[in-house]
Amino acid sequence: MTAPLVVVSGPSGVGKSTVVQQVLALAPEVWLSVSATTRKPRPGEIDGQHYFFVSDAQFDQMIADEALLEWAQFAGNRYGTPRGPVQEHREAGIPVILEIELAGARQMRKAATDARLVFLAPPSWQVLEARLRGRGTETDDAVQSRLAAAQVEMAAQGEFDDVVINTDVRLAAESLVGFLHDIRQA
Repeated sequence: MTAPLVVVSGPSGVGKSTVVQQVLALAPEVWLSVSATTRKPRPGEIDGQHYFFVSDAQFDQMIADEALLEWAQFAGNRYGTPRGPVQEHREAGIPVILEIELAGARQMRKAATDARLVFLAPPSWQVLEARLRGRGTETDDAVQSRLAAAQVEMAAQGEFDDVVINTDVRLAAESLVGFLHDIRQA
């Protein structure tokens, strides 16, 4: 039997990365898929650990080679999930978690029909906006773009198997670990 796959999505600033890091602390047997992106690294991000930072030409080649399970453009950059590592880990019995944007989650519904799609939602719109502005890593125009995208993403919650409201990082992570356990028991 192939190991479980949980896809976590939600608006930028909801805390996906923070919650997923807590999942890994609670369940070290879970493997986090590393996405490829054309986005430039933020301070402290390491190539191959946080993302595979690639050029537009490299990303185009990955698409042409069908080396991505999904890919999407978001806030002017492209992001995608490399196919090979996800398949290898699942076939080896290692549970996999993906942290991706809405368009990618929609593609994963078709690419991995056994995946459990989870929408991570903020406690409120005000909290989400404060988190995005509090990052201090983006221009006001970029924040406005992310907020506009967040409105669309929030409206898509019904497309997901589960919705987890990120009021507390540990509780949200425990919910995701529970989903991985549920899939294994099914």
